[in-house]
Amino acid sequence: MKYLSLSFLLLIGFNFFIWDSILTSISENEDLKIYFLDVGQGDSELIVLPGGVKILIDGGPSKEASFELGEVLSPTDRYIDVIAMTHAQKDHFGGLADVVSRYQVGAFVWNGEGALSDEWLEFEKILLEHDIPTVVLGVGDRIINNEEEVIVLAPNKDLIKESNANEGSLVLKLKSEDVSALFTGDISIETENKILEGQDLDVDVLKVAHHGSKYSTGANFLGEVTPAIAVIEVGNNSYGHPTAIVLQKLQMIGASVYRTDKNGRVKLLVRDGKIGVMTETARVE
Repeated sequence: MKYLSLSFLLLIGFNFFIWDSILTSISENEDLKIYFLDVGQGDSELIVLPGGVKILIDGGPSKEASFELGEVLSPTDRYIDVIAMTHAQKDHFGGLADVVSRYQVGAFVWNGEGALSDEWLEFEKILLEHDIPTVVLGVGDRIINNEEEVIVLAPNKDLIKESNANEGSLVLKLKSEDVSALFTGDISIETENKILEGQDLDVDVLKVAHHGSKYSTGANFLGEVTPAIAVIEVGNNSYGHPTAIVLQKLQMIGASVYRTDKNGRVKLLVRDGKIGVMTETARVE
């Protein structure tokens, strides 16, 4: 079992957001923040731990992730401690090459499975050119920083061997004193049910799997996860994402649902056990 400590990685280093919940003010540097970046039909999330440690999960299909990071981070903040890629599909890694070119990166973590595509080969080349340490993670591994930790719930060796790359997604659970969040990549209902066994999946925040596909977010899974907040990262698409059945399931468990295609970038600010939700100003359709 591997434990990746962030302490050695540290360097010294909204526009138009509205509050859904208002929290009293102290320095945000001491707060936990989770951003669900608006990258179109793809995934990208930024976790900023108290003290400023940053973990970027996925990078969307193109350069939108860099633009979004430029909106939420200070212009002088050019360091990302860890980039975690859930799996090697373009809507999850396509924008990471641009991020790596614009930011210093402490480490790159992934499931160890690449792809047979020109985009993936180019990204591997960029990682080597920037001399970024890479770490393969699997079930049971942890990223630890002070009181917070990110636990890898999947994949195991069997899931990595699946012909569908979605099933080998890194599934990550963020645990802190005040909040827990689950990041599910693109796993299906079958894989959701597999990771239910022996795991504590009760969380406050859920990144809905596979952009709201009907093949993910099963009833059994939601019955264990019971999120208060569910975020769907999705853009214009021909797949029908998010599907009505997934939206209905989330409504039935009482989750507050946010969608990047409707709400734009979503920011969660955690303070004293309370979660404030900020979204971009409503868009003109």
